[in-house]
Amino acid sequence: MDITASNELLGGLSPAQFMRKYWQKKPLLVRQALPGITPPVDRKTLVALAADEDVEARLVTAFGGRWQLKQGPVATLPPFSKPGWTVLVQGLEQHCQAARELLDRFRFGPEARLDDLMLSYASDGGGVGPHFDSYDVFLIQVAGRRRWRIAEQKNAVMREDVPLKIIANFEPEQDFVLEPGDMLYLPPGWAHDGVAVGGDCMTCSVGFRSPWRAELAQELLQRLMDDEDEPRANRMYADPKQEATVNPGLIPMALQNFARDAAERALREPRALERSLGEALTEPKPRVFFMPGESLADGRGIALDRRSRMLYDADHVFINGESYRAGGKDFRLMKRLADARQLEAGEVASLSEGARDLLDQWCEDGWVQPA
Repeated sequence: MDITASNELLGGLSPAQFMRKYWQKKPLLVRQALPGITPPVDRKTLVALAADEDVEARLVTAFGGRWQLKQGPVATLPPFSKPGWTVLVQGLEQHCQAARELLDRFRFGPEARLDDLMLSYASDGGGVGPHFDSYDVFLIQVAGRRRWRIAEQKNAVMREDVPLKIIANFEPEQDFVLEPGDMLYLPPGWAHDGVAVGGDCMTCSVGFRSPWRAELAQELLQRLMDDEDEPRANRMYADPKQEATVNPGLIPMALQNFARDAAERALREPRALERSLGEALTEPKPRVFFMPGESLADGRGIALDRRSRMLYDADHVFINGESYRAGGKDFRLMKRLADARQLEAGEVASLSEGARDLLDQWCEDGWVQPA
């Protein structure tokens, strides 16, 4: 992708201009960002996905002003003609190639931040109430019409009487009705309320995850501690010189030092933190699974399976929670696979025997598919 070229998706802005002027700064409304767009799946397929136990789905209703939330699988939906409900299917790109291709249109931001594509279907008046997200989101209208009211609301108070995170004192500042092909970008924390106008409303949401510091630290420390399970690196606390004490409630200084050393030792290992971060960022979500494949035949290119997450840093290649050290031409081509999500047949043929064996294993695991 040429990040300096004008992009219709961004209203004529280049990705570089968009990231400088709007990303995490202010909303952007783009009329006909995707002209002629059609939903990634039809209504019948969406209904089937919502009922699938391997798919993350939710049903939100507001009948008679009473908000209710049902977590999937959602086997039965209200009548399509009944106003006031919406069904949401998360991670649609895992189940539909058209959704994967739509998600890939937004890879002008780091893949480490790109989360998933959610599709919501709403009857007339359906929505999830005024709320805000802790991540960047692109709201793409793919069928029907939806009215969006937004505000940079700093004094939001959440309702405590509903099973959803709904703002009680929502004060909209801007109001838009989106038609198919229109798109609205919102930075984290912007309050917004989307309501279907006329029914048969489908909206795709492309989300960019923003990990909280405490959650990320917990994940990384757990992975670092898991690495310490090797017998040669791990040992049990011992205190053969501990004397009798008249202060049994006092934590011994030696135990405090032992605990501090345990944490610091994990961080002292070269590239340990970087390795753990890459593994955490590419770890498949709980409901993601891969269908086993076969070894790659000669003369074939490859493409990442639409469920696969692949990243790299200065020393590692990461894919689906695993990390690998690489260098030279192999590393250059593996980085290209992560960036482009595919390699041509000639590029595959130029890999070393070890790298080719690794690709064969990824093909057998279903992480990579023959192109």
